[in-house]
Amino acid sequence: MANIPKASGPVFSDDNLINLYYINELYRNIGTEVSVRLKEIYGIDIALTAGVWGGTYLIAKPNGLARRRIWRLYSIVNLPQNSPLDKHENMEKLVAVYADVYKEAFAPYQLELALKMWGGTLPYSNKAKPSLTMHMEDATDRVRWLRTFFVWNSVPWEESIICDTVRIIKEYKEFFDLSKGPVKKDPKDIKYLLQDIIIIYRTLENACSEEFREHAMPIIETMMKEFMAGLHDSDKIKELYEMVFNNALIYGFEESLEEPYKKEGLDIHQIQKWPIEKINWVPEELKEKLIPPIQNIFSGFKKELEATSNS
Repeated sequence: MANIPKASGPVFSDDNLINLYYINELYRNIGTEVSVRLKEIYGIDIALTAGVWGGTYLIAKPNGLARRRIWRLYSIVNLPQNSPLDKHENMEKLVAVYADVYKEAFAPYQLELALKMWGGTLPYSNKAKPSLTMHMEDATDRVRWLRTFFVWNSVPWEESIICDTVRIIKEYKEFFDLSKGPVKKDPKDIKYLLQDIIIIYRTLENACSEEFREHAMPIIETMMKEFMAGLHDSDKIKELYEMVFNNALIYGFEESLEEPYKKEGLDIHQIQKWPIEKINWVPEELKEKLIPPIQNIFSGFKKELEATSNS
């Protein structure tokens, strides 16, 4: 009988808030189970690393609980290169198994997930070997969707998250390009952009210059305060967007990454043209600065959860 992956605690609280520690753990365990089933059913022997995508853990409560309801679930899965998955029919098998395991793992939380599409490509991912998307929707509307990004290169989850930040900055540059001016976009979409600006800053903070941190921190704190209060007013969303735009935060993010990658012969402005062996690759200089803070966040969540359960 197949194993149904679980987290060590509840992913959803009674008021529908998600615990980022537990969902990250669940995604990891789902990846492990998918590996087991691929080998058992199809003889495909591959290792997968997986975790939460989106960085909401960076602004969660000390015990990992999200500060607001999360309607869109995202995970990132790292696939090995030069493996059976290079064949399309084997990727189809992977997606089918993943869909089954997702359904089973989230069913205890009253989600009814169904695969709607897969095979789309992430913007600005590698041209020769693009990252692929998988999209599932929940019939109960407890969440809107679960979307998975498959990225080619087996690395620890934290490295993949950092490298994908390079791609996200490239994707978001069009919304904050000083040479083109502000864009007109639905306030609901801009709200997600602003949340991601906070997340990008929190992810890269230790790699940013002291001067940029002094410049950016008051802006980030202002946005955080508005998000914690709800941020539903369209005019306020527009005001915050213009503040981020005019203060050129996206350029500061680029500067924090540009030199470490340039030393290794890689141009962050051309991430889609990097050699395929550099997919999901992070220079040691950035690993040393950026991975420990992510690990410390999850260690802190675990410590807080254990303290609560023992009290």
